[in-house]
Amino acid sequence: MPDIISSALTHMMNCKKVGKSKCKMPFSSLLVSVLEIMHKNGYIKSYKKEKDKFDYIIVEIGNLNECKAIRPRFYVQKDDYDKYIRRFLPARNLGILIVSTSQGLLTHAQAIEKGIGGSLLAYCY
Repeated sequence: MPDIISSALTHMMNCKKVGKSKCKMPFSSLLVSVLEIMHKNGYIKSYKKEKDKFDYIIVEIGNLNECKAIRPRFYVQKDDYDKYIRRFLPARNLGILIVSTSQGLLTHAQAIEKGIGGSLLAYCY
């Protein structure tokens, strides 16, 4: 899989559309960081790492309407978040952009608060 985040978020949305509450996906430390942010914001109920022949993650989907990876990975300066909030989120206070910064993965609100830019990875609402 060339883009683990994109395929994992697409898999989560496909599971939600067919009515499944849990989904299984390959393990990645970057994906775990994205899932942690989604868990803190209430979009997934839980996630856990398990081992069979390979490591994988089981995710329990929560209050999630839409989540997608952002391709290409736009670089955002600290003052330009508003343009991408309007592009990817349905309303100003609804949803999160997940940003890769020099201080780790953050939501767009945390990045604005800290005054740092970064690369957009995904959005969910």
